[in-house]
Amino acid sequence: MSASRKSLFEKPGRVVIKVGSALLVDPAYGLQETWLSSLVADAAKLMARGHEVLIVSSGAIALGRTVLRLPAGGLKLDESQAAASVGQIELASAWSRAFRSHDLVTGQILLTLHDTEGSDGRRKYLNARDTLHRLIAERAVPVINENDTLATTEIRYGDNDRLAARVATMVGADLLILLSDIDGLYTAPPNADPTATHLAQIDTITPDIEAMAGDAASGLSRGGMITKVEAAKLANRAGTAMVIASGKRLHPIAALEDGARFTWFSPAKSATARKTWIAGQLETLGTLTIDEGAKSALFAGKSLLPAGVVKVSGEFCRGDMVSICDQNGDHLASGLVAYDHGDADRIKGLRSQDVAGVLGYEGRSALVHRDNMALARSRDKDL
Repeated sequence: MSASRKSLFEKPGRVVIKVGSALLVDPAYGLQETWLSSLVADAAKLMARGHEVLIVSSGAIALGRTVLRLPAGGLKLDESQAAASVGQIELASAWSRAFRSHDLVTGQILLTLHDTEGSDGRRKYLNARDTLHRLIAERAVPVINENDTLATTEIRYGDNDRLAARVATMVGADLLILLSDIDGLYTAPPNADPTATHLAQIDTITPDIEAMAGDAASGLSRGGMITKVEAAKLANRAGTAMVIASGKRLHPIAALEDGARFTWFSPAKSATARKTWIAGQLETLGTLTIDEGAKSALFAGKSLLPAGVVKVSGEFCRGDMVSICDQNGDHLASGLVAYDHGDADRIKGLRSQDVAGVLGYEGRSALVHRDNMALARSRDKDL
């Protein structure tokens, strides 16, 4: 995908759409159902054209607040969590009804930023990713929200812009669209500076670009332009393009193709961008030593199968980062392992079709899939 308006949705791709609270919820009247229906109609049309769509939806606390009739102003932590508890049910039901009118099914995923960071979060990350991929494969629409009923720090400081970027990188999305109450990034806050200039395309996020980000204009939104630029950095590093666009109109996605203004953040062009991103997230917790046949397979762009592993060392769990070495001890690659260390040791040297007989369950065919592997040598940069 490129910044060309015609090509924005020209080729079928995987699109994550993030919706802010201020677009979904009116503090006086509650859910903006007409607007929500128009957005879902846009998403359904994208899916009819071959796109895969995921929704990251804010609004649980804002919606629950209106249902519980909590007072205006700042909420205490327990009030926020109670509002989120009520709002999540209302929000999930609203998305489900809207997509059902287009004969599409939704599935709810509740996450926090912690679920996608750190060694403990990596296992949750992989489980969430597997669920998202299965929903996509079944042509269901994942609706993701931050788990505000249990989160503490996230409620006070978190935002769904960066969560949306994490989701986009998690599923290898082509495009992330942040629908906001502003139509992109400006050189200064446009509501305060009439000379502010709209920026149509950002190829590199420099300190000057970061300095242009302003604060949120809405009391309902916990994020602002700063968090959107941070989201762009996360998404772009992993090879996902990002758009900031206004959602303050009906059919906001269709409007992008029809001439509405937006800011495009160009993704990293390197084919190894996502793998570099993955490799940079975690420390190595174990080592898989492989034979020459597996080494050649890795250099040919293949996944690491159990048959090629001759030794397993370290204490790691499924989803942890491990080092892959040859029998001379040379580091060849880092990757996210698909099995706990005990099971990995039990299946080393086995053909993939023999794994279930040893473990007693149908596991993954690869110990480390090529999509979750970053090769160490520059000569393998195209893998």
